[in-house]
Amino acid sequence: MSTGVIIVLIVILVGVVAAAAALAPRARGGFGGSGLKRRFGPEYDRTVARHDGDTKAAERELGERVQQHGSLQEQPLEPAAREQYQARWAAAQELFVDSPRQAVTDADQLLGEVAGARGFPDVEEYDKQFDALSVHHADHVHGYRRVHRVVTTRTNGTPESQAGTEEMREAMLEARALFDDLISTDGGGRGSGSSRGRTGRLTFGSFNRQAVKGS
Repeated sequence: MSTGVIIVLIVILVGVVAAAAALAPRARGGFGGSGLKRRFGPEYDRTVARHDGDTKAAERELGERVQQHGSLQEQPLEPAAREQYQARWAAAQELFVDSPRQAVTDADQLLGEVAGARGFPDVEEYDKQFDALSVHHADHVHGYRRVHRVVTTRTNGTPESQAGTEEMREAMLEARALFDDLISTDGGGRGSGSSRGRTGRLTFGSFNRQAVKGS
């Protein structure tokens, strides 16, 4: 093989390696750290905090979430199913006045069911389902985490299991934002603003007044 051919092959190889390096951040889900920040918003900061400030570890985790769930296509809800879910959420919200912890439990279960119906991993695999939701609904997914934490720690005797009424109310409000995203006809998602729509405002206000009465 001539020297000229070898040089050409080396140049091609270097070009391929450079291209792979440039595309790697996209494969991890978002053009490196700045892309992940934009995609995940507040969830990016929470993940960094969970990793004790280690941004590389946090970005590795978030990149893996995008790799695993970024191609997920959300399935539409039938109108009848949407109405049923809305009625169940309204019932849980009403229940909060007399039984806030049970209301949070119902909300947690409902979020898992709706997410499953939209094509996310099954509710029985909470961690996987949460990760997938964080990729597509990053702005509001923390509400699901909060209500689920109340439910899963309620009997283990830890300080988290002693969540007060105000904490549970805030968790329900934040979870409602995700619920609105999931049942919206346009699919919700980051930046959709669905939880700030007409229904969200009215329901949130009503819930605030009810919670104060029940606290």
